[in-house]
Amino acid sequence: MTDRKNLILASVLIGTLMSAVDTTIVILAIVNINDSLNSTLVGTIWVILIYLLVLAVFTTQLGKLGDIFGRARMFNSGFLIFIAGSAVCGASFNITMLIISRAFQGLGAALLQANSSAIVADYFPPSERGRAFGITSSGWNIGGTLGIVLGGIITTFIGWQYIFYINVPIGIAGFLIAVTYVKDNKVMDAKIDYPGMLLLLAILSLITYSATHIAGNGITQFNMILASTGILLIIPFVIIEARSDHAVINMKAFRNRVLSYSLLAAFLQALGYLSIIFILIMYLQGIKGFDPLTSSLILVPGYVVASFLAPRMGRFSDRIGAGKVATAGISLMAVGVLIYFTLGVGSSFYVVIAGSLVSGIGGSMFWPSNNSSVMSAAPRELYGSISGLLRTISSIGTLMSYVLTISIASLTIPRYVAFSVFLGTGTSLAGSVALKFMDGIHSALLMSIVLLIAAGVLSFARSGRKANSGYQEKDDLSSVVRKA
Repeated sequence: MTDRKNLILASVLIGTLMSAVDTTIVILAIVNINDSLNSTLVGTIWVILIYLLVLAVFTTQLGKLGDIFGRARMFNSGFLIFIAGSAVCGASFNITMLIISRAFQGLGAALLQANSSAIVADYFPPSERGRAFGITSSGWNIGGTLGIVLGGIITTFIGWQYIFYINVPIGIAGFLIAVTYVKDNKVMDAKIDYPGMLLLLAILSLITYSATHIAGNGITQFNMILASTGILLIIPFVIIEARSDHAVINMKAFRNRVLSYSLLAAFLQALGYLSIIFILIMYLQGIKGFDPLTSSLILVPGYVVASFLAPRMGRFSDRIGAGKVATAGISLMAVGVLIYFTLGVGSSFYVVIAGSLVSGIGGSMFWPSNNSSVMSAAPRELYGSISGLLRTISSIGTLMSYVLTISIASLTIPRYVAFSVFLGTGTSLAGSVALKFMDGIHSALLMSIVLLIAAGVLSFARSGRKANSGYQEKDDLSSVVRKA
């Protein structure tokens, strides 16, 4: 069983790795894609955003499909869809085709992400989950590292198409392992929440589109109407979700204190931290004048440290309690961002390395511990749904994190300068423009620190209970769902 469990974990790790690679690998290839496909800068940014949008909207419901039809079936389908989407991305001959195929690729990633934590929870007892989630968390960090480095190397020396083609052989290997060892486990009947899913799609699409429109055209009546409409739609969305027994965001899950605080901590962490890479690349390229490949290499040490420590921190959380380790981790991440906050026009790039190392240690503590808290507080028959909910909430936070960063950057200095910095197409900024751009960076970092502190407060509030102790409200939650 141990060998089988390790192979199952390997397939989950590969799926996680591919998903993580494609959240970062595109960033450093954007300028080449833009030039190759003769696109507009705003249009090309959607190559990044559409992937995150699909993850944010569909992950929960695809996790629910795993509960209904079998997690292995959905997980394996995710591999096939992701492989096909990657191949079409690489073969795209215009920006519209690339954006559509990226959405298809995102659907495959959503299937993988939605069911991965549930599969780990199925095959690993609570006492081993911290280690298992630590290993899968290392997939995120390794994937982030590979995405950053490979994005620069492949784009510079081979061609942007191969940042997508590289997923094909990796995906085939993961699929062959998964289809052999991961078995279906149908545990409940449920329905798909189509109204909630469509409303969430409308909310995030309107807000995201309005932000990219602001980045390209400044603040106008049109994009303000779009943004306001998206925000107002949150009201009917919350009302519908509160009354639904099969909601996209299961409000019943928030009756469990450990579960709700862990989910909200994951959201705030994603919202406050996951766009930091954008900010740092803007700084390294726009202020320090480094090329995209050099900028990416400066960010690698933190990811390497996180990849090395995550499995060990997962095991550590199994022993002393996930809440305590997660709280310490999110606190270190806030300290790392505080180090970035000290950056100025004349600062050494070693400050960036120092911040990435501290943040990497914090991330290696927070991610596996928080995942373990979520899954240990969830009823077994809801593993897929709660796993999908965790990914959805994190994906929404990630998407909004990028949206906020793009908006702040484009409003801080002239938009053409912001895009030049963001895409690495211009020379380093100087004088008053550089100082003003640093003000914008500091504003974004300050927002990040506040959000991470809020995530730390939530993590501390639930740390009094061990995540693997079996939370009393599990039965209440599962009984409600069984009646649905």
